[in-house]
Amino acid sequence: MTGRRRTRSTFLPGLLTRHARHGVLCAGAAVACASLLAGCGVVPGTTGGVGDDPITVMTWAPQDTKATNKPGMPAFARAYARWVNAKGGINGRKLNVLTCNDHNDSVGAAKCARQAAKENAVAVVGSYSQYADSFFPSLEGAGIPYIGGYGVTNAEFTSPLSYPVNGGQPALLAGLGRALADCGPVALIRPDTIAGDQLPPLLDSGLKAGGHKASKDQRAAEDATEYDGQAARALRATTTTPGDEGCVVPALGDRNGTFMDSFRRAREDYPDVRTAAVLGSVDQTVIDATGGASGPYEGSYITGWYPVASDPRWDGMKQVIRDEAFDDNRIDPADAGVQTTWIAYTVFRKVVESLGSGEVTADTVTEALDNGLRVGTGGLTPTLRWRFQDKLASVGFPRLVNANVTLQVVRQGRLVSARKGFVDTTGTLQNADVNY
Repeated sequence: MTGRRRTRSTFLPGLLTRHARHGVLCAGAAVACASLLAGCGVVPGTTGGVGDDPITVMTWAPQDTKATNKPGMPAFARAYARWVNAKGGINGRKLNVLTCNDHNDSVGAAKCARQAAKENAVAVVGSYSQYADSFFPSLEGAGIPYIGGYGVTNAEFTSPLSYPVNGGQPALLAGLGRALADCGPVALIRPDTIAGDQLPPLLDSGLKAGGHKASKDQRAAEDATEYDGQAARALRATTTTPGDEGCVVPALGDRNGTFMDSFRRAREDYPDVRTAAVLGSVDQTVIDATGGASGPYEGSYITGWYPVASDPRWDGMKQVIRDEAFDDNRIDPADAGVQTTWIAYTVFRKVVESLGSGEVTADTVTEALDNGLRVGTGGLTPTLRWRFQDKLASVGFPRLVNANVTLQVVRQGRLVSARKGFVDTTGTLQNADVNY
């Protein structure tokens, strides 16, 4: 979660000016281009404004890096395009999906955004990047909407051109805090960074809502190769009262596994404690790799954005994978990134369908979303609708429209539902003491 707070008014005047300028230029040039009408009507994402031309979008994510990698997201986007095109496209238009590797750095993220603008993409759909401050300026300058980002940065919940489908880390941490209210002392191990500074108040908002005191905030280097000292400190902090089982919450992203290696060694010298985490840093693959039922995550609460992967509401996504990517091991239907990409493309498809035979451009896609389009996702999220500023604008998240989370638990080495349905963290987040 990075970046300074932005409000819609920061960029709206520029966007409106761009729309107005486009209309004035086209009107003023109408007579001059009468004989070249097809060329005059060229708009982003189409060729000549013809209604059945391909629709170009982009999906990006880091791949082949030493840190975070999400290869399943662009791979699924390609599979989705093959699947939808085999069925005649969207409203008769073929879908052209461009993919980009942001290399998990700011330069790569900016290059991806510039490529999206250069290729006249009408939207960036179902993507992951930690470098919103690098890619949003290019998208905002070109008027390209960002639909269904992974939710890893604050800017995804503040930019007027962002249309998130989940509640990102804010909702996950607030929901986790609520779930841990029956724990003894809670220790949060998080990066010693500006982004990490935002995590304690979000977790504490959930703990407070459940009548629990604030967590014990432990900073740690985000690039450490071992966390023996931090693990021992967390165990000391959560085992001070005999019989009052504490909870340890690592929030180190891709370094969670490194921390848990240290934690597993250190915990042998201390009373039992529980562990907890948010989905994205822990999934079934991580649970399997750390020992399954005999590993450190057994009994852990884990908050996610969506139902568990075995839920039948994912059948549509799984059908796409079976039809177009059955042997692609990059695409895991249990991966939160792949799931987010499926929901993001569900939103995009509904937007295009709402436009009927009209032009599909970055402007028309944005306008459809801004005009109150309601999008159902088959129960994977609440009905999505993006308004000028939503309920959480007062705490710095004006674009956060889905604050629902699911509570899951590791039982016998498998990630299963701990509670039926969703938990709405809107009220909890409204009381969060988040500083910008």
